[in-house]
Amino acid sequence: MKDKTYPFYFVIAALILYGVFFVLPSIMGFYYAFTDWNSYTTEVHWVGLDNYTTILTSTKSYVSYIKNTVIFTVATILLKTILALGLAVLLTEGVRRFRDVYRAIMYLPAVLPVLVISLIFKSILNPATGLLNSSLRAVGLDFLAQKWLVDLTWAMPSVIGVDVWRGVGYIMVILIAGLQAIPREYYEAAAIDGASKWQSFLGITLPLMMPVLTVTTVLNLLYGLKVFDIVFVLTNGGPGRATETVYTAIFQDFSKGRYGVATALSSVLFIVMIALGYLVIRFMHQDEVE
Repeated sequence: MKDKTYPFYFVIAALILYGVFFVLPSIMGFYYAFTDWNSYTTEVHWVGLDNYTTILTSTKSYVSYIKNTVIFTVATILLKTILALGLAVLLTEGVRRFRDVYRAIMYLPAVLPVLVISLIFKSILNPATGLLNSSLRAVGLDFLAQKWLVDLTWAMPSVIGVDVWRGVGYIMVILIAGLQAIPREYYEAAAIDGASKWQSFLGITLPLMMPVLTVTTVLNLLYGLKVFDIVFVLTNGGPGRATETVYTAIFQDFSKGRYGVATALSSVLFIVMIALGYLVIRFMHQDEVE
């Protein structure tokens, strides 16, 4: 009986820790989202939906922050998925020599801290002394040099580009594992039937990779919606508010003592993340092959 019940102690301990450090703070967060909690007074009053009304109608334009977050999320999902899938196929089917070396090189950015990557690229993308613009001018391509992180047009694409460079290797490794799990007999049978490489990719690889693509899409979705660190270090939400995201807005509100509004915005994002994650799983699950 001792041997059978002993593992349950670990389960109970895990549930207690989960409740104390996740469930309880979440419930408290939802409660404070309906209050005027701030750093200017110790009194907390119930204000109902006022914080949510502020989010939708404030002159600070939280709607634009949500829009920036959606643009960042959609762009990074598409770019990471397409590039990672292409690299995964190339480093599984195409490249034979030094394959593991190339995989390691592509995965390396995922190992580096986001802070380090952001500081490096902030220097590289400096419009006056950065390596990118200096290199473009050195080869006579001055017209391609831009004010990458300080221009309203180029700031968000620059942040998206840095994040894609950082995360594509991580997604690639997951997709490589999915590709290696596909039985080779399927491709051999397709080749005997006269199918081209592209037809095999569309008819075999893509359908059988849907479960893995669902996982990577959800991971990218959740990361994109709660992105903060790379934006904060590269642009701090600027220029103006061109790259301000929901989480940088939450950080700004907390730093200004507007705890109730910040908590309300955080709770909205939490619900949106759960809802979108569920919808993506349901939608992509329809195309999975048994």
